[in-house]
Amino acid sequence: MVGQLRVHLGAAPGVGKTYKMLEEGHRRRERGTDVVVGYVETHGREQTEAMIGDLEVLPRRTVHYRGATFTEMDVDAVLARGAEVVLVDELAHSNVPTSRNAKRWQDIEELLDAGVTVLTTVNVQHLESINDIVRQITGVPQRETVPDEVVRRAEAIELVDMAPEAIRRRMAHGNIYRPEKIDAALGNYFRVGNLTALRELALLWLADKVDDELEDYRSSHNIKDTWEARERVVVALTGGPEGETLIRRAARLASRSRGADLLAVHVARNDGLSGGSHAHLVAQRTLIEDLGGTYHQVVGNDIPQALLAFARGVNATELVLGVSRRGRLSALFSPGVGTTTTNGSGPIDVHLVTHSQVRKGRSLPRAEHALSQHRRIAGFVCATVGLGLLTLLLIQLRDQVSLDSDVLLYMAAVVVVALIGGLWPALLAALLGTLLLNFYFAPPLHGLSIASGENVLALAVFLVVAVAVSATVDRAARRTREAASARAEAETLSTLAGNVLRGAEPLPALLNQLRETFGFSGATLLQRRPEAAPSPDLQHDQDAWEVVASVGNTLRTPGEGDAEVLV
Repeated sequence: MVGQLRVHLGAAPGVGKTYKMLEEGHRRRERGTDVVVGYVETHGREQTEAMIGDLEVLPRRTVHYRGATFTEMDVDAVLARGAEVVLVDELAHSNVPTSRNAKRWQDIEELLDAGVTVLTTVNVQHLESINDIVRQITGVPQRETVPDEVVRRAEAIELVDMAPEAIRRRMAHGNIYRPEKIDAALGNYFRVGNLTALRELALLWLADKVDDELEDYRSSHNIKDTWEARERVVVALTGGPEGETLIRRAARLASRSRGADLLAVHVARNDGLSGGSHAHLVAQRTLIEDLGGTYHQVVGNDIPQALLAFARGVNATELVLGVSRRGRLSALFSPGVGTTTTNGSGPIDVHLVTHSQVRKGRSLPRAEHALSQHRRIAGFVCATVGLGLLTLLLIQLRDQVSLDSDVLLYMAAVVVVALIGGLWPALLAALLGTLLLNFYFAPPLHGLSIASGENVLALAVFLVVAVAVSATVDRAARRTREAASARAEAETLSTLAGNVLRGAEPLPALLNQLRETFGFSGATLLQRRPEAAPSPDLQHDQDAWEVVASVGNTLRTPGEGDAEVLV
């Protein structure tokens, strides 16, 4: 069992992190927990030394290096002691060269792996992600850093906060540095502006961590409603040239609220339709990242539904869309993405932004034979109305057109219906065509009996060929659609895999991207145990599977999931 990590985070030295850690150690011991001090740096502060009190302090390890003597935490001694909780100060500390681990956080990970709960401390300036920002603010480079992910994995992070004026008073009273360093510190690192900026950095960093926890909670409890705990602006990108205008507009909206998040999302249709330019999307992704935002890609055929699902999933408060590029004629037949999204947005504010591409039309390459619901409906309409109109026309031309020509024209009509609506509309057209040919054009007219054997053969051949053509066209349409869907999903997976595999924690990040991209409530990587024997119930046998990594709702067997990928 892995131990728990609890971190006391501070904005600057002297805010009381070590004191708070020792306080918690005393509380745990009073509740009957076995607590020891693995390493505490008092910096000669009397209050901190007094706070250690009667806590058991383990001996340190002595290290000789380049003629000097140093002391470090003795990891082996801590493990040998076997305490439930150990207090270890200064998470970002660099160990003396020749030590087993270069960093103290690596020592702590050994303790956690051994099942020991660790209480530790760290200042915000030591976090790797904001180290350069701290240097710009204070002018002091921080050589000792800790990866953000180490701190984010903590079971709990407590912010030890103190107003800048209070920190300066503590400094002036000699409670932080020795007297000879006080004036220099107050005039440099401990200026009010520096402390205020560091305090804000600590608050914002912790707010991000809390926001991640909130997102995990909402995902695990399948909460779809928007909770406006934080301003979060989502901008929808089509891949068109207007994207940069939309991004800058969204960035201005986000800048109105301190600490707001900026996210860009592109919907990759899984039927292969795409009106976006890859070059435009690459440039827009660079722009959104330069502005401090993040780029996301999701898969879905219904663009408004996919946008709203993503916006609700990230708890967005505002959604920025471009005014439609479609012409006025197209707008008469369907409301468009902007209108549909606005109607279904609920508590999310939708901003429709005008741009230079308005009314210039869209260059949407159409996927051949994409059997959407609209096309199937159009196929049925064409089968009934189209064949009726064709029949009226041929009745007027009965004296000029033979039955053979009628059969060919009806066959052409069936093929057109198959191209538009697929199999079932084409089958309806074939059946209707046979009945109409028999009733209106095959002697005797206006009846379903057939006088000539040749006409019987012609109508039979017509029906068989019409059904065969319908099935062939429908199969081709489905294969085209499946290929387009597979290509779109492969491109999306390739994109998101490239985004996350270079990170420190690639597997959880990849699973999280999969969950976000395909709209799942959770994603779990399962590995079959070597000793698990094949059985009919293997897909539902929890003892046969081991969870390697998981985000959102955790699945214990492949049978619990809605989708499965074998690797």
